[in-house]
Amino acid sequence: MKESNSDVVVIEPKKGWVPVNFREIWSFRELLYFLAWRDIKVKYKQTVLGIIWAVLQPVLAMLIFSVLFGRFAGIPSDGAPYPIFVLIGLLPWNYFAAVLGLSTTSLVTGTNLISKIYFPRLIIPVSSAITALLDLLIGSAVLGIMMIYYGVPFTLNILMVPVLIFITLLNAAGFGIWASALNVKYRDIQYAIPFLIQIWMFVTPVIYPRTLLGEEYGWILLLNPMAGVIEAFRPAVLGHLPMPWNALFISSITGIAVFLGGIFYFRRVERQFADVI
Repeated sequence: MKESNSDVVVIEPKKGWVPVNFREIWSFRELLYFLAWRDIKVKYKQTVLGIIWAVLQPVLAMLIFSVLFGRFAGIPSDGAPYPIFVLIGLLPWNYFAAVLGLSTTSLVTGTNLISKIYFPRLIIPVSSAITALLDLLIGSAVLGIMMIYYGVPFTLNILMVPVLIFITLLNAAGFGIWASALNVKYRDIQYAIPFLIQIWMFVTPVIYPRTLLGEEYGWILLLNPMAGVIEAFRPAVLGHLPMPWNALFISSITGIAVFLGGIFYFRRVERQFADVI
């Protein structure tokens, strides 16, 4: 960026790897909140059930999985009621899947905004992580009610939940940033992501414990960055299980690496967004 003799500020793209200006992103935080709130209103506008959809999705999935896998398949639930067990896994997974799905198409759907004004483009996919938090909070309230119904006590381990949500956010936003940037040039990404999410869930311990695979094969799931996070959610909520620190450490490191790698790649290619879109 430079100034001409007429005091007109000219914004020019930089060459090579562009550093991430976190101070600039922070100065546009109001736009981040606005985009998140806009997406929330659009999501539930002119719907009959409105925000109740945030309850129906995890609850219906929980009921189906409880009947199929809990009752008929007899999948173990680490000493907890299977509906509680599976809902604890579904809530962070649904949040991760929602952020990844929303952020993947966020740049393409925000074409008018990107092509007309300047602001840190990174704000657009990151806002999806805030948008999906509302559904996670509503689902968490349902989980609390179910725990009271089943007589599952609350313990001090629950203080770990905000930390685990933050790690989930890092993973979701990181993969979402990568997908959103790639989707600008390769539109196949937006069609591949829903298919990937469906497969990804079944290689994540959402409806089964990692111990079901035994010591010989259970470690393979740790290659999945969401496996350690979801596995840690259960002892954090239930309290009677040991915290899988090793698995959580791997997920945390992976989440940080994916997030930082995503924003640096995003900054590398964002100069082309307005032309390609």
